Parts: sequence; C-alpha cells; structure tokens
Amino acid sequence: MTHTYVDGNALAGPLADLFAVDLTTAVLRCAGCGRTGPLAGLHVYQKAPGLVARCPGCQAVMVRLARTPTRVHLDLHGTLALAVSLPS
Repeated sequence: MTHTYVDGNALAGPLADLFAVDLTTAVLRCAGCGRTGPLAGLHVYQKAPGLVARCPGCQAVMVRLARTPTRVHLDLHGTLALAVSLPS
C-alpha cells in the first residue's frame, strides 16, 4: 500500500495560528532515530483527522495537529527538541 504525503510546509498555515514565527524553518530532532532537520522536510499526511507529520528517516510520528471549531491540538510527543530562529 502506498501512502501519499506532502512536505512539512503543509503545517505552515495551521501553526501560524499558534506561533508568531514561521516554524517551517525550525529544526526538530526525532525521538525515534535522532535525525535532525527542518520542519518543512517532514512527511505530512493529510488524510487523517488533522495533520500527521512523520520523520523522513524512520517514519516515526513527530507532530500531530488537529483543529476543532474552538481549539487547536498540537502533539509534539515524537519530537525531542525544537529550535526556532527568531526574527532579527
């Protein structure tokens, strides 16, 4: 079975509702394999109740984001670290 995904840029709009900086360039470390890379490099699956972003190295789930009419639910359980560059 082939799964279709888009890149981590699909998280830009939903995450902009929560954070004042663009997180697509943020560097994340995978809890599964330790790989580091930009959020934009994650494999994002959109055919779920929300967005599921997986590590391109080991396919572990790193980010889950779901939106309801009154809340945004963000789960970073699969992410060991998140480094964000601040605007100058």
